[in-house]
Amino acid sequence: MARYTGPAYKKARHLSFSLLENGKETAKRPYAPGQHGTDRRRKLSEYGIQLQEKQKVRLMYGLNEKQFRRTFEKAQKMSGIAGENLLRLLESRLDNIVYRMGLATTRRAARQVVNHGHILVNGIKVDIPSYQVKPGDTVSVKENSLEHPAIKAALEANANKPAFVEFDEKKMSGTYVRYPDRSELNSEINEALIVEFYNR
Repeated sequence: MARYTGPAYKKARHLSFSLLENGKETAKRPYAPGQHGTDRRRKLSEYGIQLQEKQKVRLMYGLNEKQFRRTFEKAQKMSGIAGENLLRLLESRLDNIVYRMGLATTRRAARQVVNHGHILVNGIKVDIPSYQVKPGDTVSVKENSLEHPAIKAALEANANKPAFVEFDEKKMSGTYVRYPDRSELNSEINEALIVEFYNR
């Protein structure tokens, strides 16, 4: 199954969950898309609830099914709670770190910025969005891309940066300080349901 590239707002409304984490998608129309969107929703089975939770997180981070499953399997092999490990691995993706540092307004835009070769990790160009950034790694904008209009516009629009990343706008360089704590991530996600989905 390919990565979803359709309308993010439609998926967000279908899942009743903000994939952009800003609530804009469901603010005006807090019901499912389509002519029957305002009808009462059918009650989901236990499997349906678990599947929906998995789809929320997968679409939020922009992974296809194979990538997401592989990430989950990696999280299971790590010490600690599998669900929290999964979220930490997803947060450590290069496209997500670029988004968290404010170099892009959405994760999709961050993916494009990385794909087009505008980003350096520890001084080396990396154009793979799924690249796993390690705590202590330096993420910076390539010298030729310092005046890139999309990056500059994103920095002006995004003032809030989480505590697990640091970014210096003058140097256009930042550091992935540490793995995020669970309390710093989206509280609407129930990662235990994703673990149950894959372990059923």
